[in-house]
Amino acid sequence: MKADAHRQWRLLDLQKLDTRLAQIAHRMANLPEAAAYQQAVAELDELDSKLVRARTQDSDVERERAKAEADVQLVRDRAARNQARLDAGTGSSKDLQALQSELASLARRQSELEEIELDVMERAETAHAIVTKLEQMRPERAEAVELAETAQAQARSALEEEAENHRRRRTDVAAGVGDDLLALYEKILASTGMGAAELRERRCEGCRLELMRADLDRFAKAPEDEILRCEECQRILVRTGESGL
Repeated sequence: MKADAHRQWRLLDLQKLDTRLAQIAHRMANLPEAAAYQQAVAELDELDSKLVRARTQDSDVERERAKAEADVQLVRDRAARNQARLDAGTGSSKDLQALQSELASLARRQSELEEIELDVMERAETAHAIVTKLEQMRPERAEAVELAETAQAQARSALEEEAENHRRRRTDVAAGVGDDLLALYEKILASTGMGAAELRERRCEGCRLELMRADLDRFAKAPEDEILRCEECQRILVRTGESGL
């Protein structure tokens, strides 16, 4: 294939644009801001899950506390009624002795229930404190998600704008390459990720290997408009003033 030197040189400009477009695509697919956003969302989701469990626990313990208080109050009410009857002295001696016995039993029961109530109250206090702490943390986590989402959107927008600018420039550059040379370049680009490379100081800038002496001699004798290919990577080699031929 033949192509004048000017068309070949434009391949280097085209390759620079394609290299940057590939870098942008890779960054878009592996955006640090996207990873940070996903991490922030995961942390918020984890906090919300903990908050649901904590609120459930708090509600359960609160019901226990209410029941414990009710149980203690029932015993206190019963003891108060018995004490009132005992103080009134109504009833037979046997009935009064039974009341005294029951009062002693109720006192022991009240003591046991008050210990249970105290334990439940302590657990309720702990459960409520956990809920309060998690609720206080949530606004900060939610704000972190919003900030991360904004940073991700801004990063994507900047990359998309840069990519669009490069695509417009690529269209202009490609138009000056010519259909035949462009087709060869894009075929190689699709298979290797780089369609053209500079021949610089007797080295292919594509595979970074120094060319054999025989290839260099052949390239030095080749007409200016002849398309050269690297024997190692098959990329189009573009000669410049620094090729060392």
